[in-house]
Amino acid sequence: MSFFELPHTADVKIRVCAPDFETLFSEACRALMQVMYGKDIETGVKREIELDAQDPESLLLDFLSEILYITDAESLIVSHADVHITGLHLHASLDGELFDPKRHNRGTEVKGISYSGMSIQKNADGYVLDILFDV
Repeated sequence: MSFFELPHTADVKIRVCAPDFETLFSEACRALMQVMYGKDIETGVKREIELDAQDPESLLLDFLSEILYITDAESLIVSHADVHITGLHLHASLDGELFDPKRHNRGTEVKGISYSGMSIQKNADGYVLDILFDV
């Protein structure tokens, strides 16, 4: 697993590690979905998204916020995001399934993604992201 939960008093804090920037975004999406719905997420429903932002942190926040919106508005639970980033433009191919209350009610409701405490660091192994999910 390339992400894990860190202790936090009120929200869910996640650390994501990835060898490259695009995988970092993909794994952050996977972490968000697992916090909300558990690991039992199938594939088969496809969706494309495109976003632009002014900086990498805003791009990540906008991406995860868009995933939350799609999950809420379209009942799409994302199992995988194939992310491509050029400069500050993101294109993602999402793959998942429609919400099934019998299988997807084991997680924590995430209301939003927080800038507070967000940190994207590059190291010798790739990237490390610390992020808060508002619950």
